Amino acid sequence: MKKLLLPLFTVSLLLVSCSDDDSSPMNMEPTPVEPNPTPAQELKLFTSSNTTGQISFTDLLATNPSSKSFTVSGTDSDGIFYDPFKDQVILASRSNNRVEAYNGLRTAIISSASSLDLTFSSASDFSNAREIAVTSDKVVVAQDQSAANGNTSRFYVYQRNNSGFSLVNTYTVDIKLWGIHIEGNTMYAIADNTSDLVVYNNFFNNIDGNISASKRVTIEGLTRTHGITYSPQDNVMVLSDVALASSATDGGLVIINNFTSVLNATNNMGTIAMNNQVRIYGPNSLLGNPVDVAYDHVTNKIFVAERANGGGQVLEFSFPTSSGDFAPISNRTEAGVTAVYLLRR
Repeated sequence: MKKLLLPLFTVSLLLVSCSDDDSSPMNMEPTPVEPNPTPAQELKLFTSSNTTGQISFTDLLATNPSSKSFTVSGTDSDGIFYDPFKDQVILASRSNNRVEAYNGLRTAIISSASSLDLTFSSASDFSNAREIAVTSDKVVVAQDQSAANGNTSRFYVYQRNNSGFSLVNTYTVDIKLWGIHIEGNTMYAIADNTSDLVVYNNFFNNIDGNISASKRVTIEGLTRTHGITYSPQDNVMVLSDVALASSATDGGLVIINNFTSVLNATNNMGTIAMNNQVRIYGPNSLLGNPVDVAYDHVTNKIFVAERANGGGQVLEFSFPTSSGDFAPISNRTEAGVTAVYLLRR
């Protein structure tokens, strides 16, 4: 449930995710000049919860960063994204079974508002959403199989405009979906209840119906994947391992450097060996059920939505150069946290 992922001083949009991750959103119409434009350098963290009906925002470049929470329309949200050009938060609502857009975050922060007003939403097309991925004007929702949806896992592809979300494609897959990351026209997805990573090339070229993976690989030593994010800037893949859902102490992170080379060198249905991984596991890490991850390629920090420890925590790690049981450099309690998204621009 992953980045939250260039030069620092650029006016181009740089996005690092989850769930997460995601390519830069296309500004779908000329953006008016803001009376108080945002700085060219931003580093902001967004999270959602499946218990509180709130999302959180943290300006990581503030002198003393602190999170601000806002109430949204549904209790359970799993998947979050922020578009700074439109000042728009996008959520996958599991309570309402729809994609939701909330405009005006900056105004809400300035006015110390406690809630965000729903601007528009999709129809209730899916159920049991687990993540979203956004690229250009497309929003992809991962529906995990459940009794409510006939035990069917699907990708729902929406086109986003200034007033709504239009469903344009539905793709049925033969794996249980959780975390997803879109990079251009390539979809990376985890196969829940396994240790496998699945790749769908030419993702948006598919027509409605069943689609098959281009490649599936097993991550050696990983028990159950959930969160996923990829950074093309430094070719790093980060995966989370929730291991046993009932345990709050057995989770971990798997980092794969030179990812595309490693993936290309691994046969379909092959295994990415542990000697191609850097791993964070152990009691000091506070990783029990890390359900989503985000990564910043500039500071090399990893942000984790940890669902089990303390009822939910947001953890921050320095990028490891070797495997070990490393403690987070910061952690804060956030009840029911399920998704984490990082914006850098």
